[in-house]
Amino acid sequence: MTFLKSVFSTLVGLLIFSFVIGFFFFVTIAGLIAISSDEAPEITPNSVLTLNLSGFIHERVAEDPFKDLFPESADNKLALLETIETIARAKTDDNIKGIYLRHGGIGGGYSALHEIRAALEDFKSSGKFIYSYAEYMPEANYYVASVADEIYLNPAGGMEFNGLSANVSFFKGLLDKLDIEAQIFRVGTYKSAVEPFFRKDLSEANREQMTSFINDIYDNYLLNVSETRGIALDKLRGISDQMLAREPEDALELGLITTVDYENGIKDKMREALGLEKDEDIQSINLQAYAKSNSPTYSSNKVAVIVAEGEIVSGKGDTETVGSDKFVKAIRDARKSDRVKAVVIRINSPGGSALASDVMWNEIMLTKAVKPVIASMSTVAASGGYYMAMPCDTIVAQPMTITGSIGIFGMIPNMGGFLENKLGITNDGVSTGEFSNLYRVSSALNEGEKAIIQNMVESGYESFTSKAAQGRNMSIEDLKAVASGRVWTGAQAKENGLVDVLGSYNDAVELAANAANLDGDYMISYYPALKTKWEEVLGSMANEAEARIMKNKYGTMAEYVEKVKELESYKGIQARMPFEIEIK
Repeated sequence: MTFLKSVFSTLVGLLIFSFVIGFFFFVTIAGLIAISSDEAPEITPNSVLTLNLSGFIHERVAEDPFKDLFPESADNKLALLETIETIARAKTDDNIKGIYLRHGGIGGGYSALHEIRAALEDFKSSGKFIYSYAEYMPEANYYVASVADEIYLNPAGGMEFNGLSANVSFFKGLLDKLDIEAQIFRVGTYKSAVEPFFRKDLSEANREQMTSFINDIYDNYLLNVSETRGIALDKLRGISDQMLAREPEDALELGLITTVDYENGIKDKMREALGLEKDEDIQSINLQAYAKSNSPTYSSNKVAVIVAEGEIVSGKGDTETVGSDKFVKAIRDARKSDRVKAVVIRINSPGGSALASDVMWNEIMLTKAVKPVIASMSTVAASGGYYMAMPCDTIVAQPMTITGSIGIFGMIPNMGGFLENKLGITNDGVSTGEFSNLYRVSSALNEGEKAIIQNMVESGYESFTSKAAQGRNMSIEDLKAVASGRVWTGAQAKENGLVDVLGSYNDAVELAANAANLDGDYMISYYPALKTKWEEVLGSMANEAEARIMKNKYGTMAEYVEKVKELESYKGIQARMPFEIEIK
């Protein structure tokens, strides 16, 4: 019987092994086919460029060769820089007669949405049409849709137009239940990144700055929508404050949209604009396919765009973080290249490690000494993100960029109570010196130990502010008056001298090219290189598997478990945004 069991289990193992090998063989062949057929499509005359505005916006996105084979598992990401460049190209392409905006839920910050919106406004100046359709129109999507000539909303759908909110999750109650004490070290009245770990609500200073920047963002939102929709600003604010546009018919009556109809209705409208018969097919091409058809202009001169997206960490980092080693290599390569005449640092980061930020600051200073360096702020360039911008020759931000937050903090958890009271674990030991066990988490720090760490944080703050003052040509007193960990919008930062120019990514590239006297003769080269298609796919599979495991294990609590796990990345003193918020 044992022998038969062994034979049976061996056969089962062989079958499973064969299945796995067969699956990966199929995936490999399919991927090779997808890659080998990755040719630039031909653009048919009288075509429409379709933009699917859904998913999360990233600066750059590596192409997934399996998205057509396994669309249900494909990452829903929108590449911001590619979108901006593609819209600009479509403006002058005689084959493209208009743009069709098809909406789902989109996220990634209002500064990124503003860049897309501005590109669409510029496209409209060509006289070509922009039509927009949504089954349900979230507030973020409507900001982009509001530039369209025709805005259709599904009769059974709805619209969100009721203002923005910003929420912060607090973990003090959780830590109390676990007998964990957060030992906090910080500088700055507004440096509240650690508030969730020692408070259960917003401090007055934090509430003040959040109220200030979220209202400034929405003021810009309403002003821009008012101009494109031709609705008085006061009336538009009243519609939002009272949430008057709940149903499609409400939005139509108030002038927020042009038509309540199904998608076939807007397709008929497009056929009319294209001069097609009622049953003729519309020649449509999506953004990714259209981008492939682009043949970049070659030049011996380059403007290097170094994209820094994600939290700042020491080492190489990964696709979700800005690793100082990887960044240093990228900007060093750009500095040493004779073809690179100027550099743009494209920043979308809430900060992170103060040490890694300073390492990158030094490399930017070295590059600035030999070539023009321009900072282009995306959705967020705060704390460590601002640290990267402050040495640049010129800082360009969008009005709705979140920036500033010049301050640092440190945190060491005292887990002694948790270990003993919850797990029955106690700790004891010996040391060679009074402060040999300074960074322990097994017991509370004494006053002398706390003073040492606080002094380190204060020293780091002095270094941060003095370098910021140097970069901005401000006195240290004036710089500190707008520092103290306070977050500003790009517009507010411009008023306070922390930003030079309010403008787009394209404006930053043009400034860099002009500073290098290139007279329009240049091409753009992105650093660092994106991962290969295979690396991206395998990474996406691993991330998706991890996310599903977390969701199955923790359900709706998965998001909060991830927040607690992020504490593991808080190594060393942090130059990080004073909170992690979600603006809705």
